[in-house]
Amino acid sequence: MVDLSVRIGDITLQNPITPASGAFSWEYNDVIDLNRLGGLVAKTICREPRLGNPTPRMAETEAGIIQSIGLPGKGIEYFVDHIVPEYARFKPPLIVSVSSENTEDFAALAEELSVPDVDVIEANISCPTRNATGGNFAMHEEHTKEVIGAIRAKTNKPLWVKLSPNAGDIVSIARAAEEAGADALCIANTFLSLKIRTDNFRPALGNKFGGLVSPALKPIVLRMVYQVAKVVKIPVIGIGGVTKAEDVVEYMLAGASAVGIGYAGFRNPTALITIIDDLAAWCDERGIKKVTDLIGAVKDDDMEMDTLVAASAGV
Repeated sequence: MVDLSVRIGDITLQNPITPASGAFSWEYNDVIDLNRLGGLVAKTICREPRLGNPTPRMAETEAGIIQSIGLPGKGIEYFVDHIVPEYARFKPPLIVSVSSENTEDFAALAEELSVPDVDVIEANISCPTRNATGGNFAMHEEHTKEVIGAIRAKTNKPLWVKLSPNAGDIVSIARAAEEAGADALCIANTFLSLKIRTDNFRPALGNKFGGLVSPALKPIVLRMVYQVAKVVKIPVIGIGGVTKAEDVVEYMLAGASAVGIGYAGFRNPTALITIIDDLAAWCDERGIKKVTDLIGAVKDDDMEMDTLVAASAGV
């Protein structure tokens, strides 16, 4: 039987399957056994209660959904007093996603969340639906380094940083987060998108723009995970388009230590457990004793990385 456990810094996950923030709640325990997951990832919280973005908040596309929820919630005090105890009933580590509009408050929130039942703080510096232009800390190296450095100074909890696929150079952003003290990188948040209704010529979402989640995005995020994993020393969690065990394997081969699953859980709440079982079966069928043997194991050492050189070599 394969050993599915993975290490993300100081945290051990019993398997590499976690939900993506915003696509999960402890209430999923009514449908699946949450104790089987690698980690539990709470929806992003902010300091003050938020109503979220105007409706409509979701729009279907041919290959996924565009969502613009806007981080609704009841604020940090309610979260610590009422939500954290709900998650504390389960065995997997609790990863708490947090967001703010300024560096000082981001750091203060992380400090206030540094309570015993919170195992990891995920700094969501990349939510495209909080800012209608998609502009967040993760769009710029200096902003990333500033906010992550400030958070790092206020908490000793493991710090995971969620990056944006909308950044022009995600590798540079990843380096900046690592240098500022990140313990792991979550790649990536949703893709800033737009849908226009043809019946009334108006944007389909009340916030105009939204974040696209779709299985079709996996090759793009996979490329980002591969590129980042080649240059950073900290673990990477791949998030985007995972719907089956082979997707997990592909992300791990590219360099990810774990994955986050959102869309598949929306479509089928039992998908995460199925993927865990299928991943174990996939490894057992191939005699793989430790799933960690897959991390970064893509066989590409003999391939030319310079595209101009590769193209000139012919076939």
